[in-house]
Amino acid sequence: MLALVNVQRTNAQNSPQVAPKPAPPAAVSQPKPPGAPAGMLSDAASKKTLAYFRTRIGLRDDVKVSLGALHASSVAPGYLEGIITMVDGAKQAEQRVLVSRDAHFFITVQSNVIDLGQDSNAEMAQRIQQTFKIPASTKVAVGGFKPSASPAFQEGTLTLDDGTGHKRDFSVLLGRDGKHLMIGNLYNMSVDTRQQALHTISLRDEPSQGPANAPVTIVEYADLECPTCARVHEFLETQLLPRYGNKLRVVFKEFPLPMHDWSLTAAVACQCAYEINHEAYVPLRSAIFRNQQLINIANLRETLLSFGEQAGLDRVQLAGCLDAKSSLPRVERDAEEGKRLGVDRTPTLFFNGRMVVGLPSEDAYYQIIDEELKQSK
Repeated sequence: MLALVNVQRTNAQNSPQVAPKPAPPAAVSQPKPPGAPAGMLSDAASKKTLAYFRTRIGLRDDVKVSLGALHASSVAPGYLEGIITMVDGAKQAEQRVLVSRDAHFFITVQSNVIDLGQDSNAEMAQRIQQTFKIPASTKVAVGGFKPSASPAFQEGTLTLDDGTGHKRDFSVLLGRDGKHLMIGNLYNMSVDTRQQALHTISLRDEPSQGPANAPVTIVEYADLECPTCARVHEFLETQLLPRYGNKLRVVFKEFPLPMHDWSLTAAVACQCAYEINHEAYVPLRSAIFRNQQLINIANLRETLLSFGEQAGLDRVQLAGCLDAKSSLPRVERDAEEGKRLGVDRTPTLFFNGRMVVGLPSEDAYYQIIDEELKQSK
């Protein structure tokens, strides 16, 4: 399969993806004076870049990040290229990045740049298939290009279809000259990510636990087949909610990942439960997570209906909704909302708009909630 995950982004759901070999570490940049020469960012711009990077991918405060030496990018005029290094205890990871010289735009690069002879979609698909040694049985399509937030790039979509119903989409960026293609995500650093989350996330008519007026709201985007999501759900149920009581509200969002066999169907079942009886949603979701290892495509429907009955749902009513996929629009709405916020891994949670990815530690969650409670006073 195509290795298209960021070096630092080990998939929280332990999906079988292999990260590409990281680029050699760059030397840590020395402090730069204001008005740094070409090929360098000012000290303020470097700090802004690292702060944005930390916020955008949900890094804990105790993870050390540093920006290596930068050089002019061959992909786009006006951009610098380098490596961000992350150190988490004994673990170290790197992320290749492009930063506009004015520190306005920021790109995380997930692959080597692909040089093109022409900018046709067919050539792009062919070059990607060759570069990443994608099996001929997997259909590769590139298209949907439109102007990006940065005038230096057009943004499009790479779709991989293995023919078994598993489609995976990736963001691709095409240089303005049409000669350079890369798989990556472009961000506007002038956007306040917390405010973006608060304005984008819908909290009305959504499955939740806790009072609507709680001072801290956690919004969780999860995949029901994701092992880490199961651990986070158990932690929320057994520790966080009991510890904070009416000070905490958790809102549940569906974010089924395309590489998983049954997570989409399970998400549809959960949303069916919510439509039939709001009170049945969490018990069904909890049962799916608890029994994750026992569920497979062969027993999926029967298992979901059985769990639904145990949650108090009418079996025939749930079966009708599940078979007709009546709640699919709710699932798709959640997923699209997550994508607009930059969610690409599960679980991803927002604490009053602050992004956190995975379960870094129980203490990290407690610390974030305690900080939010102090700010709410």
